[in-house]
Amino acid sequence: MAVTTSQPVDRQLQVYENWGKKQRKAIRALITDSLIEEHRVKVLGQHSDDLERVLQYFRRQPQEGKYIGVMTKPWEEYRIGVLSGVRGQPAQILMDESFATEEAVLHGIFLRRIRDLMKGD
Repeated sequence: MAVTTSQPVDRQLQVYENWGKKQRKAIRALITDSLIEEHRVKVLGQHSDDLERVLQYFRRQPQEGKYIGVMTKPWEEYRIGVLSGVRGQPAQILMDESFATEEAVLHGIFLRRIRDLMKGD
């Protein structure tokens, strides 16, 4: 008689994954050209309910792979960095584009997060 050992299934992880899929679907539905334009015009400050929901979703993402703004030349040049998720390890700075202002780099990060969200499951 063969003995099979299988790992127990963690239902909490399954429920969380299902919830995450529903959240991504709901957030994708909020992404419109006017929402992107609203963010471009007013990166910081008070936002519409839809934009605030999208921003809150992005803020709750894990640290590993999260985009951050990095000042590479004081008050002249900003780039996007990617966090490793490991404490003490520096962010990887992406060299494909640079920005003149902090607001511009924050909008660039927003666009990358949207791109990543749209290409996911």
